[in-house]
Amino acid sequence: MVVKTAREIFRTGRSREYEFRKQQLQSLVAFFENHEDAILEALHKDLHKPRFEGLIGEVFMVKNDAVTALNNLEDWMKPEYTEKGLLNKMDTCMIRSEPLGVALIIGAWNYPIQVTLLPLVGAIAAGNCAVIKPSEVASATADLIKTLLPKYLDEDCYPVVLGGVEETQELLKQKYDKIFYTGGGAVGRLVMEAAAKNLTRVTLELGGKSPCYIDDECDLAVVANRLAWGKFSNSGQTCVAPDYVLCSPGIQAKLIKHLKETLFEFYGEDARDSSNFGRIINDRHFQRLKKLLSHGECVIGGETDEKDRFISPTVLTGIKPSDPVMESEIFGPILPILNVNSLDEAVEFINDRDKPLALYIFSTNKEKINYIMENTSSGGFCANDTVIQAAVESLPFGGVGGSGMGAYHGKHSFDVFSHKKGCLVKSLCMESMNAVRYPPYTEQNTRWIRFLVVKYVKKRQRLRPIGGIRNALMRFPFYNRLHEMGS
Repeated sequence: MVVKTAREIFRTGRSREYEFRKQQLQSLVAFFENHEDAILEALHKDLHKPRFEGLIGEVFMVKNDAVTALNNLEDWMKPEYTEKGLLNKMDTCMIRSEPLGVALIIGAWNYPIQVTLLPLVGAIAAGNCAVIKPSEVASATADLIKTLLPKYLDEDCYPVVLGGVEETQELLKQKYDKIFYTGGGAVGRLVMEAAAKNLTRVTLELGGKSPCYIDDECDLAVVANRLAWGKFSNSGQTCVAPDYVLCSPGIQAKLIKHLKETLFEFYGEDARDSSNFGRIINDRHFQRLKKLLSHGECVIGGETDEKDRFISPTVLTGIKPSDPVMESEIFGPILPILNVNSLDEAVEFINDRDKPLALYIFSTNKEKINYIMENTSSGGFCANDTVIQAAVESLPFGGVGGSGMGAYHGKHSFDVFSHKKGCLVKSLCMESMNAVRYPPYTEQNTRWIRFLVVKYVKKRQRLRPIGGIRNALMRFPFYNRLHEMGS
């Protein structure tokens, strides 16, 4: 019923109007300003997420994206006028961004505010209606969205639907104009299968095993800080977190030393007692992660508390590519280190696997940074830091291959929920110029069409008059002197 209502509302044109889009985005900003504490409390209840991480990774991310959309919406909505050939010089050629219609946004539990409401910013800005499905796994946050968001947004245009697998399956049986899904690859395939029945456009944000290569040429104290922050924030439950490290045996020994110092500075003697370290979302994921600790050598951490769903920041060495910890995305505070003897070996290792959502390298050597950037494929790339690339609004955020399809954030969020419609507006005048395309087709028509529409490769050499024109000009001494000077 909510999908039917949303479609009926969309057809009235309500969501397409600039003032409506603007008002809804302003209301979304107000939602965050008025309920910041409640949002952070729900995130802490679901994930034991520290207040700071909740602010920068959830609240500020969505709020800033909404403000960016508000500040640029008029420009984004304007037609984009394009280049024209001779045949269309007197015509109007433009690209119009029009809303797709009714979207389904399926959120994930690890960043339950960000990955549910940040796509919504794009849907609103582009003029769509959208059904919002928060993850039932992060139940406190889902309940908050269901309770509070309808007080700020048009409930007919942006209904919130709660529920688990059955409710999601029922939603996927409906017809949409866009499905935006964040989560794992297995469910992503089911979403794509459901979308295929109606040829619905999809954006899939899936994740994957994001590698981090550490070169011999870098400051390992800095590397340890940035690597540990990206890996262990949100207790490792971040889709772009470094999933594993590739480095030489010599670097490994030094890195472990620096990581021990960094983790002590971050979380103290026991991360269990730190207010800055999160917890695993539920018992099923806790048990899954605990099993991964049985392979390799645990050189840092390894402590667990089932009752508290706590797993300490852990580093494993002696890992083989065939070990369970390397089979799929870890999505927890466990960092395996694998040894490679060269950058080429690291690149080969990465390219033998599915394309990751993110790829990281630490090095002071620009040639090596460029080499790994140019010789690998990943959703995003970051040198000398981790995760932070996902917060740059001007950069598209999304996967490739096994890590997903489509990208959003900033203007890219507006684009992913828009159809770029090519438009041509001609005049009914100047019919004589258009007549060259009409039958009967003559040699004269062909010559004119060739002149009007066929493009030629621009040559870099100096242009010279040809044939009779050049011969005629050669009669003049002034031209001859210019010709000799240019030769």
